[in-house]
Amino acid sequence: MYQVLYRKWRPAVFEDVSGQPQVTVTLKNELKTGRINHAYLFTGSRGTGKTTCAKIMAKAVNCLNPADGNPCCECEICRGIDNGSVMDIAEIDAASNNGVDNIRSIIDEAAFAPAKAKYRVYIIDEVHMLSPGAFNALLKTLEEPPAHVIFILATTEVHKIPATILSRCQRLDFHRIALNDIADRLCFVAEREKVTLDREAAMIIAAVSDGAMRDALSLLDRCISEGTHITAKLVQSTAGLLGREHIFELAGCIIDRNIGHSLEITEKLYSESKDMGRLCEELIEHFRGLMLIKTMKNADTLITFSSAEKERAFSQAARLSVEDIIYVIDVLQRGYDKIAKGLTKKSDMELMLIRLTSPKLSISTEAVLSRIAALERAVKRGLSSFKAQDGGSEKNVKAESEADTNAPSDSTEKEEKAVSAKSTSADYDEIIKNAVPMEDWQEVLDILKSYSMTIATSFKNTRAYVSGDYILIDSRNELAFRLLKQPAHRERMRRAVKEVTGRTYKLGPYRKAEEKAQTQDPMQELLNKAKQSGVIVEED
Repeated sequence: MYQVLYRKWRPAVFEDVSGQPQVTVTLKNELKTGRINHAYLFTGSRGTGKTTCAKIMAKAVNCLNPADGNPCCECEICRGIDNGSVMDIAEIDAASNNGVDNIRSIIDEAAFAPAKAKYRVYIIDEVHMLSPGAFNALLKTLEEPPAHVIFILATTEVHKIPATILSRCQRLDFHRIALNDIADRLCFVAEREKVTLDREAAMIIAAVSDGAMRDALSLLDRCISEGTHITAKLVQSTAGLLGREHIFELAGCIIDRNIGHSLEITEKLYSESKDMGRLCEELIEHFRGLMLIKTMKNADTLITFSSAEKERAFSQAARLSVEDIIYVIDVLQRGYDKIAKGLTKKSDMELMLIRLTSPKLSISTEAVLSRIAALERAVKRGLSSFKAQDGGSEKNVKAESEADTNAPSDSTEKEEKAVSAKSTSADYDEIIKNAVPMEDWQEVLDILKSYSMTIATSFKNTRAYVSGDYILIDSRNELAFRLLKQPAHRERMRRAVKEVTGRTYKLGPYRKAEEKAQTQDPMQELLNKAKQSGVIVEED
């Protein structure tokens, strides 16, 4: 009979357990030193190795020839535990054996010495499913069990276990397995199974499995049934990740605020029996990927986009701010709750898409405050109409956005040098002469905080002056100007200035005060102060 991969390749020693060194090292050290506890509690999400480590532990404490804390897997006891002939190792499913009588039978049996092994080991899986009465029955035995008994409790929901049980166990936490660790194990298994597994395909399987090795091996099993050369395309097809064109199209509609097309796509998917709840989940996952791309230097190990999809995803992420993405995810999550509970799932999905593609219809506090702030800036710029937020001419808004994006970006570093070069000329004197304080400078810094807290902090307590096409910044913090020499920070400053003023300015330093300090004779300055204080009196 065929044995599935996650059972066939279940680790036999602690070294084979992937991604849980915080557990395996502790257990090995206890076994080597003989400091074995009477009760353990293994906690963590599904498929992370809790039951596997419990079985290895049960073999290791009874093994006739243990090696470095591991069972030998060759002796009579190890083979008997593997084939089930040693009855001293009991694995109980608490989900279906959760009553008081089930626990009492364990307690009564534990009083007898083991028949063949050194220890009786009771592995209670999903222990959080036990009834309150069953937990109470287990308490005393769990605290002071016979010397020949070891309890290993495993659970995915540790918060449901009474504190009285927790205090009687040594707790070991299993983490979600890292993507690279899962991919390495998959490649190892595929090689032993005489199957070719591309690294990109292994990473996609790892990402889909959400840190669970068992789920990853199950998906690999399904892929092997499709072919012996497993590619990224095959994995996507088997896992149901293909055909995501509609997700990219819907995301594009949200970005472009195209209400009509988004509803057309939804109608088409609904007619093809697409589940609206699943569609919403896919959109949430898609925008989560965009968020990771936007906020991380390298998000390849955390996203499930294929090579062909990555370029498109990066393009969409570039058109959104992190705040926009978070807002979209928030609306989608709230919409998902309504879809799950509502009877008119299609209508709920359509209403959610209309809110996302037409922000003026959103009544959330964040959306209203955003529109008010944008209106205030528009009024300050003297605009007669406000099209970008009230959904006026989408074409005009898009054209304006593209024009801003494609506009040539002046180099602040070059502008600083150019202005500095004029510091001895009449032209620079004229620029300084015509410079007036910028009243909205603090508002620029407030907006800049949403782009870059680093540069906003560097320009804290500075002043700015407007003179023609220049904004001259008066700051004694050289770090601020060094940051502005970096293209990314410079572009954010220019964007913040344009958001407040509606104009694109050249940026430069305000050096007038420094020049005076450098050109004035220190002795003359001292004499002037002495005259002002009356120490030196000039004769008539």
